[in-house]
Amino acid sequence: MFDYQKYFDWVSENGTTARNRQKAFHNQLIDLHRHHIPSGSTVIEWGCGNGELLNALDPQRGLGIDISQNMIAKANTNSGNCEYRQGDLHNTRVDEKFKHIVCSYLTGYLEDIQKCLENLKVSADSSTRLYISSLNSVWHPILSLGQSIGSVVKQPPSNWLALSDLVNLLELSGWEVITKSSEQLLPYNIPIISEIFNRWLVRLPFFRHFGSTLFIVARPKIKPVFNSDVSCSVIVPARNEAGNIKAALDRIPTLGKQTEIIFVEGNSNDNTWDTIQNEVKAYKGPHKVSYCQQPGKGKWDAVFCGFSKAVGDVLVIQDGDLTAPPEDLPKFFDAVANGHTEFANGSRLVYPMEDNAMRFLNFMGNKFFALSLSAVIKQPIKDSLCGTKMISRKNYDQLLIRIKLFGDFDPFGDFNLLFGSSLLDLKIRDIPVRYKDRTYGDTNISRFKHGWILLKMTVFGLRHLRFHQ
Repeated sequence: MFDYQKYFDWVSENGTTARNRQKAFHNQLIDLHRHHIPSGSTVIEWGCGNGELLNALDPQRGLGIDISQNMIAKANTNSGNCEYRQGDLHNTRVDEKFKHIVCSYLTGYLEDIQKCLENLKVSADSSTRLYISSLNSVWHPILSLGQSIGSVVKQPPSNWLALSDLVNLLELSGWEVITKSSEQLLPYNIPIISEIFNRWLVRLPFFRHFGSTLFIVARPKIKPVFNSDVSCSVIVPARNEAGNIKAALDRIPTLGKQTEIIFVEGNSNDNTWDTIQNEVKAYKGPHKVSYCQQPGKGKWDAVFCGFSKAVGDVLVIQDGDLTAPPEDLPKFFDAVANGHTEFANGSRLVYPMEDNAMRFLNFMGNKFFALSLSAVIKQPIKDSLCGTKMISRKNYDQLLIRIKLFGDFDPFGDFNLLFGSSLLDLKIRDIPVRYKDRTYGDTNISRFKHGWILLKMTVFGLRHLRFHQ
């Protein structure tokens, strides 16, 4: 068997010049991980080298492990909040739980990749994300040429794995792939040109297969643990929905151990506020029920207000018009509580809908935005604008932190929740619902005015999520 420890010890002592020529490549890799891993996280990196990547992520708690004693000695000279140890993923176990696990180009040098991926789960809980980078096999001839002329550090025997091989090994080892891509189409620093290649071209059809780096985000197949006495909080934004309040109370089912319902009234022109108060006072059912008035305007303001008052482990939006039936909520809850998904997104466009449920232009707009948002978040969805959306409180709290960089750009909340879930690398899945006709009142959506706002938000998402730097 090839002695990788001696090889990497030698590289740490003699490979400085060649590594300097590849500095742009490593800087691009750092930027890629920074997009996924916010500073102040807990991170463990296997195959950490001299600690350059781990230190750049500025973790609250960082642990780097490498087979090379010389690499670890160098990393420890500039450790910051990071601790470095010598170890081998085949034989070393770290029982401490980390939010992020990083394996940069490690799979190419492992004797038993499946066993090593299984060992990684010891450091994971249901919220952990695994980031694997590996050299793209289509670059094998180019890198071999670079090694022969001395422009690339000479490499030991490597596992040249296809993307499908990595996905297969992850699935066999108890991991589930969330997103996969190729990155670094031009792994050199050429002003303007590098950005065009690495930010734009590599994420377009055809070119997206030829990045020098394969990059996979995965999560462990572990069921989440919820401890609250209230399993689910149902937020019901209600603007001009007086005729639907009693029906909502009667029809929302019990979700888990206890269900909380919070009505959020929002600047109604009818008697919705009085109706909410009267119906809640008269309610004798099994749910914990309360109400409030949103402080501002817009659906996101109402949802944010309701979620801030909720106490459940899982949070869900149930639109007050009840066109997405409350009877479907158990499907959402089961999917999230059992770990099948982490953001359950309602989809009205799978089953046939009632005749007057959605006008033709609205239908076409929903189709367009669903396709666009699928490209933005790199996960397939059929309906980005269905009001019913569910997420755990733990993930929602993290989501609020990540979307601060967006500012107050989304009055509806759908894009905030989808973009935030994508930034957290949550698994996003559609839950089909049967869309019904309204039985009371009129829609609060303006097709053209609000459609223009949604289009601007889609372009914003493409720039900051799909074509991020």
